[in-house]
Amino acid sequence: MASRLTLRTRGCLVASMVLFAASNGLASNDLVAQPSWQPVDSQVVYRALVDYLDASGVPPGGQTEVRDLWLAQGTDQSTDLLDRLAVCLAATDSRVAELVDYCAHLSPQGSLPEFAWLADSATPRLVRHNMRLYLARALVETGYYDEALSWTDGLELGDVVAPDMLLFYRSVAHHQLVQPERADAELAQLLQREYELPLRFQKVAALMQQDLAGLQDESLDHIARRMADVRRRLTQGNSGERVQGVENGVIESLDKLIKKIEDQLQRQQAQSASSGGQPSSTPMQDSRLAELKAPGKVEQRDIGHDTGWGNLPDKDREQALQDIGREFPSHYREVVEQYFRRLAAEESGGASAEVP
Repeated sequence: MASRLTLRTRGCLVASMVLFAASNGLASNDLVAQPSWQPVDSQVVYRALVDYLDASGVPPGGQTEVRDLWLAQGTDQSTDLLDRLAVCLAATDSRVAELVDYCAHLSPQGSLPEFAWLADSATPRLVRHNMRLYLARALVETGYYDEALSWTDGLELGDVVAPDMLLFYRSVAHHQLVQPERADAELAQLLQREYELPLRFQKVAALMQQDLAGLQDESLDHIARRMADVRRRLTQGNSGERVQGVENGVIESLDKLIKKIEDQLQRQQAQSASSGGQPSSTPMQDSRLAELKAPGKVEQRDIGHDTGWGNLPDKDREQALQDIGREFPSHYREVVEQYFRRLAAEESGGASAEVP
């Protein structure tokens, strides 16, 4: 009866909302929250490009060449608007051409150029905003997450020709930096238009949401991710205050986790002491030894004498890795793989071999 009344009440509520909307001239879809961002039409980008060419004083012949370049790229459905715009801008601006070439060969190690003109207000907005996003995308794909977020700082969704790309790569950066709240916020906004996104954005965004849903603050998995982030930063040659701050945070979290485990053990010991334990119903007499019912003999088995006897065959080793991946967080797979590599190195070069 209660469930029927609940359904009836809900039905009356919905009907009242519809009548209210009709009486106030509202459409039914006005009651549903509208997405906070809009995809950009290619014609809008093309008109902005033409206006930029006119304002920049590009000669008519150069403008024709750029317009033909834009149209030629439109035949390839795999080319997104940001890439089309970057190629066209590079044809008229050597700084953009240098940036496009740099992003194509970006290394996960080494110092990054400043690209001061991207932060200069004198640079036209079409160039400045979109090439900041272009650079940030390359930085995320190469593991420079902090730098990518710095370049997108202050960018609004309406500033760029690919707002979905801005939201996606921001969410990836926050996810990799173990900033779940910020990543969740970016993902929620991105997925407001889930079915209009490129398939790769849909799949990766769904995986990130699923991953973040199971992440608990100060858990071992949470700490392991932050430790991996420190290792990434150090590999890139970063050892400044920001990295030290992350390291200190990891140490504090480990201390809290150890203290929590110690407190749990102390409580268990206290409970066991207060209850006096559970004595056996038939305690053994102190005055006699326990009877040995087994003969005390151990069967000798030949475990082999060749080196490497304990190594798994390649097929079984891969199966073990897959089993570990199902049972434990994905971050532990790398540790296990390093262990196997160390074993292989010791087998080939002796016990003193080291694996970097």
